[in-house]
Amino acid sequence: MQVTLIKNPDISAGLPYKVARIVYAHTGGISLPLVEAFTSMIKNLSTVTGQEIQKLITNPKYFSVLDSADKNHYRIKVSANDTKFQMCVRTAQRMISGMLGDCCFGATKFHSADIIPEWARSRGYIADIDGILFYT
Repeated sequence: MQVTLIKNPDISAGLPYKVARIVYAHTGGISLPLVEAFTSMIKNLSTVTGQEIQKLITNPKYFSVLDSADKNHYRIKVSANDTKFQMCVRTAQRMISGMLGDCCFGATKFHSADIIPEWARSRGYIADIDGILFYT
């Protein structure tokens, strides 16, 4: 009998972890509904813009936490063992595998409820989930 050792690949630098870092940085992993909504918004944005998720999540135009001046930028470096971050990873894996539905009603834009960007002043938001407002 021949035995083959199957090693789990190191996915710490993989797409689910990269998506999860953006999701965690913006949401803090406050709740599963917020994490699912934010993650599905990334998928919606990718579909609408035609950009691959890998490229999209590196664009500070869409995700302000990529800017070191953002108040939540420090969350990008969350420990991979953090339980809230792990929830974000699992949700990102579901999204990437096509197992996460649209949890944000087609939204492609967002902002924190404590600020109102200029672009949002003339629009109505379609969802308010744990202090993040989502827009189409």
